[in-house]
Amino acid sequence: MRVERIERSKRKQERVLVHLEGGELLKVTEDELLRFGLHAGLDISPETVVELQKHAARSETRARAANMIAARPLSRKELQKRLRDKGAADADAEAAADWLEDIGALDDLAYARAVVRHYSGSGYGEAKLRDELRRRGVARELWDEALETAPDAQETITRVIASKTKGIAPDEKERKKLSDMLLRRGFAWRDVKAALLALGAEIEEG
Repeated sequence: MRVERIERSKRKQERVLVHLEGGELLKVTEDELLRFGLHAGLDISPETVVELQKHAARSETRARAANMIAARPLSRKELQKRLRDKGAADADAEAAADWLEDIGALDDLAYARAVVRHYSGSGYGEAKLRDELRRRGVARELWDEALETAPDAQETITRVIASKTKGIAPDEKERKKLSDMLLRRGFAWRDVKAALLALGAEIEEG
């Protein structure tokens, strides 16, 4: 099988189009051009074509993975699922994730800490943080270390209460609404109760 011509894709910068006799088209990258020594007029066997296609699929999956991570942080599990959803083979998705981990671009612990910082900073408690880590596919063994970066629950609850009351002492009905809201946000009842008791004491002192 002969290579008739080679040209760069107009749609994807990293893609190279290899036109074979008979009209078959191979979509590869610069890596395949160099590795297989591709050039116009080269005769390649059907076995080489298959190997080219496999290698090109791995290269494209790796490039897609790099673009995904550059666009937004992801856990390893999220990344591999997105790659599979785009048509990547399991082995290629796993290899791409391994490569990104090797170069430091994919780090589940750093990602888990970022998730904890974001949600605790937005006023959510530990139960919500754990739910988010689970939903995002972060390995369970990383949770405790990531959760250590969360601020003290009482500090966060106090901040949330202050943002909701805006300096106005809540009545019993409002305190019940605050309590329900804080529980929905993932705070433990003991912490909510302690914060509301402290709030009540402040009101009495005032």
